Amino acid sequence: MEENQITLDNLGKGSDNPAFSSVGEDRLCEGCDGSCGETKEERRGEGEGRFSSYCRIHLLFLSSLCHVTLPRKAVQPACKAKRLCKAYAKVLRRVVLALLGVAYLCYFIAACWLNFQRALPLVVMTAVVVFFICWSLFKKHCGAKVLLLLSPIWKCFKKSWLWLKWLPWVALLGGLIIWLALDTARNPEQLISLAGFCFLVLFLFACSKHHSAVSWRAVSWGLGLEFIFGLFILRTTPGIQAFQWLGDQIQFFLGYTTAGSSFVFGNTLIEEVFAFQTLPIVVFFSCVMSILYYLGIMQWLIVKISWILQVSMGTTSTETLSVAGNIFVGQTEAPLLIRPYLADMTRSEIHTVMTGGFSTIAGSVMGAYISFGIDAASLIAASVMAAPCALAMSKLVYPEVEESKFKGKASIRLAKGEEQNILEAASNGAAASVGLVANIAANLIAFLAVLEFINAALRWFGEMVDIEGLSFQVICSYVLMPVAFLMGADWADSPLVAELLGMKIFLNEFVAYQQLATYKKKRLSGLEEWDGSRKQWISERAENITTFALCGFANLSSIGIMLGGLASMVPQRKGDLAAIVLRALLTGTCVSMLNACLAGLLHVPTEVGDCVTFLSTANFSSTSYAMYTCCKQLFASSVLDNGTLSFTGVWAGQAEGMRCLTQCCGHYNHTTCEGTT
Repeated sequence: MEENQITLDNLGKGSDNPAFSSVGEDRLCEGCDGSCGETKEERRGEGEGRFSSYCRIHLLFLSSLCHVTLPRKAVQPACKAKRLCKAYAKVLRRVVLALLGVAYLCYFIAACWLNFQRALPLVVMTAVVVFFICWSLFKKHCGAKVLLLLSPIWKCFKKSWLWLKWLPWVALLGGLIIWLALDTARNPEQLISLAGFCFLVLFLFACSKHHSAVSWRAVSWGLGLEFIFGLFILRTTPGIQAFQWLGDQIQFFLGYTTAGSSFVFGNTLIEEVFAFQTLPIVVFFSCVMSILYYLGIMQWLIVKISWILQVSMGTTSTETLSVAGNIFVGQTEAPLLIRPYLADMTRSEIHTVMTGGFSTIAGSVMGAYISFGIDAASLIAASVMAAPCALAMSKLVYPEVEESKFKGKASIRLAKGEEQNILEAASNGAAASVGLVANIAANLIAFLAVLEFINAALRWFGEMVDIEGLSFQVICSYVLMPVAFLMGADWADSPLVAELLGMKIFLNEFVAYQQLATYKKKRLSGLEEWDGSRKQWISERAENITTFALCGFANLSSIGIMLGGLASMVPQRKGDLAAIVLRALLTGTCVSMLNACLAGLLHVPTEVGDCVTFLSTANFSSTSYAMYTCCKQLFASSVLDNGTLSFTGVWAGQAEGMRCLTQCCGHYNHTTCEGTT
């Protein structure tokens, strides 16, 4: 016992506690019947410090307290507990999962019992998770038996496949034509968006690398899935409510950023300064995404989405996983999911990976756009719809002519983070966002400064030939105006939409979304639509179309980001990457425009409410878009005949008509107002 005691002399000489030495470990494990931990050789083979977790932690802790080696009898209970845990590991795991399942079931029942309407989102999420769990268990235990039973039916089906496969397509095409005819009869402007959609698809086919090798299955399924997603999200009540709820929850979730940013920067800065108001959201979002990756939630979501796309479109597992990942992460983060396979991918597959990156935006910057005031539901819908469309258009522009090593491969092992725990994951996510935040801030400073310089130079050159007000925005408004009109924007709104498209393509989407948010704020505040010859804001329909058109990283500055990110992963393929990137940029730009055309085709105009009641009870001290709309309706209903003012339509016979007209004239200019003065 004396040789194991630690004295002041030992401490002064730097003597170690014997319980933490390799000799101490050997002594502690001698009495465990050879089962308490591994032998000395095994520990060396597995690496330093790898000792039985239960025995080592508890026994070394006790020995450090006593400063002596524990007797054999004191070690035996811990070793027996370890052997018991090893022997019944599966049983214990099932018991723990069962207890957690019962606890969640009780919580779920209580939530539904207290308020089912409030618990409806919980019901939907639970149903989705239960479905996939049941499906996995079914495939694991009964999948082979079911396939064996259905094999005779499948053989008969394959014999008639040549003509049966066309029946659903003919039925769907016929139904689509009938639906479009009935739907566009009420809103003829939707036909322009449909024409723009067809034009863009034909344009991309004309740019195809190998026209005869196009996989029409991938193209038709991709466009079909995009249309189905758009129809569900933009037209059906469950889809509208679900994505509106999701958008509201994200906005509510982003509000938690204020707690951290206000503590660091103070309330004054985060309320008044853009950098302190918006950029902390990127840090928060990046931290949350890193945690979700560590927990495996993001991988699970990406795998399920990619499975749907891969089964329907017939694309390979690697390219499909990357495009599905782009719904949630950025253009350089998504390829990390398939990093081990990039070197062996075909040029067509790499083109698909690039197109997916250019066609979508990252979840982190999506939070910043939402903070501008951009509709969250539209941004989420655009990202989801872009995935199948990017796959389809990529296979149209750069069809597969090589033999892929991943064709028919059932699964790909997803790359995982190296974090040891959730705290490290959160810390790494926050630290990784610092570069992104700095990049956003630097790009905004540089691009806005360059834009101002270009505009000053253009104004100077314009004044030399008596052209006033020449600017980059004006040039874009003329060059891209036909494209904006084909997407479905009104002719009056097309110049402003074209300006935003020019900013997105030649600068970046961050600047364009910031300008779109300015237009939206002016509309919602009820400003006059026209200020002389200059339009101050765009219509709600044009806003929706533009939100979809800007939702993508397809701009000239992203070429360097894409090449730099992928070249660092596969430096041996720099030549292939450089040869493909411009074609992928064009495809990604058109994918966002196709989404915008579909948004214009499926857009439902907001109906004007009861303006008589609204204006009769309104407080005219401030303006709003609803007030502007109702005042326009009132102006249109007023008739001035020989100095006598009367009202038609819903305002006919309304006693409040004259008072409301006077109040509206106080805020807005109209020819009717001259007759009331």
